[in-house]
Amino acid sequence: MAASMIPPADAPAFLAAHGWGDAQILPLAGDASFRRYFRVVGDGRRAVLMDAPPPHEDPRPFVAVAEWLCAQGLTAPAILARDLERGLLLIEDFGDVRLRETLDERPEAEAGYYAGVVDLLARLHARPAMPGLPVHGLDQWLDEVMLFPDWYAPALGLEVDRDAFRAAWEAALAPVAADGIARVTVLRDFHAENIMLLGGREGIAHFGLLDFQDALVGHPAYDLASVLEDARRDVTPAVEAAMLDRYVAATARDDRFRAAYWALAAQRNTRILGVFVRLWKRDGKPGYRRFQPRMWGLLERDLTHPALAPVKAWFDAHVPAGKRAEAWESTGEATGA
Repeated sequence: MAASMIPPADAPAFLAAHGWGDAQILPLAGDASFRRYFRVVGDGRRAVLMDAPPPHEDPRPFVAVAEWLCAQGLTAPAILARDLERGLLLIEDFGDVRLRETLDERPEAEAGYYAGVVDLLARLHARPAMPGLPVHGLDQWLDEVMLFPDWYAPALGLEVDRDAFRAAWEAALAPVAADGIARVTVLRDFHAENIMLLGGREGIAHFGLLDFQDALVGHPAYDLASVLEDARRDVTPAVEAAMLDRYVAATARDDRFRAAYWALAAQRNTRILGVFVRLWKRDGKPGYRRFQPRMWGLLERDLTHPALAPVKAWFDAHVPAGKRAEAWESTGEATGA
């Protein structure tokens, strides 16, 4: 077992205190944060142990959002036991059937599964936003895209005009911030690797939600863009267009929503280009470099929409083709140091 997936020292005592003293603790997954997950198996039952070690992590947001989602009729893991001071949670085990791998094996089922995901978002967005969440609006959108000049540009040897970059994005995003569409609960990291498929449950209950502890109050287009312009798998453009139409029909949105969709998709994809470089450079996680060609393909498609003309002009002036997808395609990694 890799050292990073050794269970925390106080996990056995925590489990014993909650009736799982004889259970095995098996490595399950880590993620881009300090959180780690272990499967706990014993006496014909199983659960998941989340290790969210303080001071790096705080499990309280996960608990609060999970309980709120369940109260809205959505499927988040039940909290079976908690030790918030030590950052330990025992949660419901959703199994091993993820949307990502299911679609890899059954690409012909893509439209049907995404229809269910869109219906889930429509249900979520019909509810008032969860109280007490941080706001995700214009100031936050602008701060997030600055990850591109701050991390991506120096890693690729680019000297860029940061002020002009922010101004271009403000021109594109200010109309979205002022569009008057009611803000909703945004799960923020909503994509095929964070959606589990649960046997014995139908409709939107079939989709189990994970990794929502960073939820915010923001624009309803954000999570739709997150799942349809997935950083980790290709969603066919025809399915993306059909699902955008499905959401608009289900929620009675108008052209303001479509404009927001493409603007926030571009914002998110630009942010992720910077995030993945930061994960490589700062956090020693080079594997994220392999996603960069996909991110460029998505972003360049987003930038063809007229409302994003100021941003497209900035990219055309500052980022040559050789510093976009081409820089990552030969080996799946950056050619820069």
